Parts: sequence; C-alpha cells; structure tokens
Amino acid sequence: MSSDELVLDEPWRSLWAGKDPFVAVETLEGEVFRELEGRRTLRAEVAGRGYFVKIHHGIGWAEILKNLLSRRLPVLGAQNEWRAILRLGELGVDSMRGVAYGRRGHNPARLSSFLVTEELAPTVSLEDYSLDWATRPPPVLLKRALITRVAEMARRMHAGGVNHRDFYICHFLLHLDPPPTAERLRLSLIDLHRAQVRARTPRRWRNKDLAALYFSVLDIGLTSRDLLRFLAVYFGRPLRHVLGEETPLLSRLANEALRLQTRFARKSAAGEMT
Repeated sequence: MSSDELVLDEPWRSLWAGKDPFVAVETLEGEVFRELEGRRTLRAEVAGRGYFVKIHHGIGWAEILKNLLSRRLPVLGAQNEWRAILRLGELGVDSMRGVAYGRRGHNPARLSSFLVTEELAPTVSLEDYSLDWATRPPPVLLKRALITRVAEMARRMHAGGVNHRDFYICHFLLHLDPPPTAERLRLSLIDLHRAQVRARTPRRWRNKDLAALYFSVLDIGLTSRDLLRFLAVYFGRPLRHVLGEETPLLSRLANEALRLQTRFARKSAAGEMT
C-alpha cells in the first residue's frame, strides 16, 4: 500500500490541532446513518455547519476474499471516495466537497481511514424528486434540462476515467436554493465510496453504470424521446449514429436492467419473508 495520507481543511485543521485526527474523528457525535462492520457514517455539526463523516476500519481478509470470490472489488477504506471527489472536481462534475481525509496502515485488511464532507443542503435526491412523475409529469423544459444535465455529468465522469458502481438517480442531489428551473439548476453526485478512478473508464464498467442508471428510471414515466435525448447528449453524436454504432450497448442496457429488476425483486421478497 502507499504511504499514509492526511488532509485537513478548516475548521478541522484548527479543531484537531495537536490531536491525533484518527482518534479525534471517533469522538464526533451526531445522527448515525449507517453502521456496518468496519464502516460508520454519521452527520455532525461543527460551528453551526453540517458535515457527513465516514469512518472506515479494516474489513478483514475474510471479507476481502468473499468479495473477490464473488467477483466484486472490495472497498478498503475512504481512499476511493476521496480520489473520486478530487477527480470529479477536475472534470467539472459537481459532487461533495471533502474537508478532511486521512488514511493510515499498510495491511489492506486493517486500514484505518476517514472522510469528512460538507453537507449539501437544502437538496432532494432525483429519486424522491421524480416519485410522482408518472402521474404528475414535471414541466417539460425542466425535465429536459435535468436529463441533459445527468447525461452531461455521466459523459464527463466516464470520459475522465471515473465509474461510480452505484449509479442510480438516488445519488444525484438536486439543489433547492435557489429553486431549480430549466435555466438554473444544479445537481451534485454523491456516494462515491465504491467509485473507481483510472486513466480511462473500461467499456464494461461504463456499461454497468449506464445500466444501473437506466434501471433506476424505469418507473418514473420517462418516454422513449426522453431516453433518446439522454443518449444523444451522453454520446455527443447524432442519434442515427448512436443507434447504429451502439446497438450492443443498448441491448446490454435492457438485459442488465432486467437482471437488476430480478435481483431487487428477489431481495424484496426475502425481506418480506423475514
């Protein structure tokens, strides 16, 4: 593993002056959003501002091997998310702002790391924002602007070597101040803890992201024209070229979305039985 890392911006640089940040971060209190073995996420307030804090501890060799045997890349700490935030900033894709990050240790199964990001508020996820679109469609121009913005963000992200691995509309936050309009809107991409950063995004991982995004909008009332608009913006080419050259991708999107539907239905059924 690479050497230890520590980045502190204000107010954390002053707050933790003379302290061990890896100890100090454990003392933060607030609403806990997720607590798993080896990872905890909470919201804390410092000097009247909200922050999200993610604390990672080693996941152990057993969990690493389980992930690898399942053909999943294990998340070893906050490093993925930190690097993805920095890279998205370079690419002009709005995301979280990291204000404190640390990682130490050499054993991949026992790494300690943390990440503190500024709270994005007031915002609403695109999943919640579009809940009633199927029965109460939004203004056409606003819907088109949102589709265009999501496609632009996806294109920049993938062109810049980042793939998300949880690329659902629930991870796009729509900023509400000022109220969004077709001419003035801002979206931020969040939950990057599984993201990968490379010189270029492999086609396989690009396709997985696009399939997840497609799956997450199946029930919100989008039309075929809306989906074609996304493709035209994402690929930056005339639709006739996209439809002719990306036939394998379009078939893959449909098949992958069906696979995700089946998996989620199976999980839901299992949850109802417990």
